[in-house]
Amino acid sequence: MLTDTPGIHHVTGLAADAQRNLDFYAGVLGLRLVKRTVNQEDMLRYHLFYGNGTGEPGTVFTSFPYPNEPPGRVGRPQISAMAFAVPPESLAYWADRLESRGVDTEEAERFGDAVLRFEDPDGTRVELVATDSPVEPWTGDGVPERHAIRGIHGVSVLPTNPYATGALLDTLGFELVGEEQSDDEARIRYRAGGDRATVVDVLDASTGFGREGTGSIQHVAVRVASVEELYEWHSLLRERDYDVSRVRDRYFFHSLYVRDAGGILFELATEKPGLTRGEDVADLGESLALPDRFEADRDLIESQLEGLERPAPDDD
Repeated sequence: MLTDTPGIHHVTGLAADAQRNLDFYAGVLGLRLVKRTVNQEDMLRYHLFYGNGTGEPGTVFTSFPYPNEPPGRVGRPQISAMAFAVPPESLAYWADRLESRGVDTEEAERFGDAVLRFEDPDGTRVELVATDSPVEPWTGDGVPERHAIRGIHGVSVLPTNPYATGALLDTLGFELVGEEQSDDEARIRYRAGGDRATVVDVLDASTGFGREGTGSIQHVAVRVASVEELYEWHSLLRERDYDVSRVRDRYFFHSLYVRDAGGILFELATEKPGLTRGEDVADLGESLALPDRFEADRDLIESQLEGLERPAPDDD
């Protein structure tokens, strides 16, 4: 029997340079590189996973580095921003840390929460939301535990049809919980019923069309309890005439992709086996982790990938 998703599993973006991406998300934001692996649709390209100490679902941002890809442009239909949760009263620390490293920041307030907005080196829109979270943070890369990121808070999506995106969110078990209006957009908040990574804000705004490229966010994945349930979701989504992929074995999880009629790409991903598969927890992200089916090509893959240096802890 289908159960509502408890929230977001991970968010995935496109980057230009793998080392620069690693330096920012691990070195500046203090996330752990929990998996250094490859794009399973393009095995000669990296896929980098960042999160808390074990890459717990709901804490993970992933990047596909594509050095020859042109820059993206934010617009419809796209995921326009992603947000991390940080402890209340920590935004002043983050503003100082980011600005001391040459990152411009902007303060905002949204649904009663203080927000700090900025862009990563590729122009990806990132936000820190001051809010309570039960997630145990990663504290091995220089950020004090009292300020460390507590996983994903949510995403903002900019569809061509907000009602269609809202309908898919409703199907997945998100509840419409509020709306805020500004001069140029309406922000409609949907929230899943879990304890972390639960927010999707649907934006209704008159903006131009976007372009996928470096700096853009490709998709957001939501959590599913099991492979069996994933197949049930596949059947339901097909019955409702959604554009849905087959179920795919991603080694660290199983998943499928669905694009709603508003143009937003969602993934449904199982929580198991998880990002600790194939490595000891103490060694996560230290070496190239490959799904079994790629092991025969390890020498070829490693010869084509640039070397990556983990940034030294960047203490304040």
